[in-house]
Amino acid sequence: MTNTSTTLPTIDQLLAASSASKEFAAALRALAEGRDPGEPIRFQRGCPPTKVRRTVCWLLESRPQLDIRSVEVEATSGCSDFRGTLAVRTGDAELRFRFVWDCAWRAAEAGMKTFWGDPDQQKAAREFDYRCFETFEELPA
Repeated sequence: MTNTSTTLPTIDQLLAASSASKEFAAALRALAEGRDPGEPIRFQRGCPPTKVRRTVCWLLESRPQLDIRSVEVEATSGCSDFRGTLAVRTGDAELRFRFVWDCAWRAAEAGMKTFWGDPDQQKAAREFDYRCFETFEELPA
């Protein structure tokens, strides 16, 4: 799943290329602007909105054909990682994904190192943003 491209589409470009509903698109824009996204994008307390946005953006890029109506993120956030599950409701189904977003992993994969030789997770998070997913897999129904 290694993608070394650092040219990221905007949220509007991701949404234009997707089949997400207009209500979901408005919720994602609200989330990206630091506003409450409401019911279409739900997540528990302790989930950083930036990491939720990254998860939704990766969903849009990796599954543009989905008629996304709403999502619910259940995850834990560490310094360099965000891991959990994503429930996606479409027009006719509910899908579940297990994911691990990890900027330290991405930094190591990309050969990004700090002065001390550690993976430069901050640089990876800035450059790759939502493309730091080590794992993003659909779970069986």
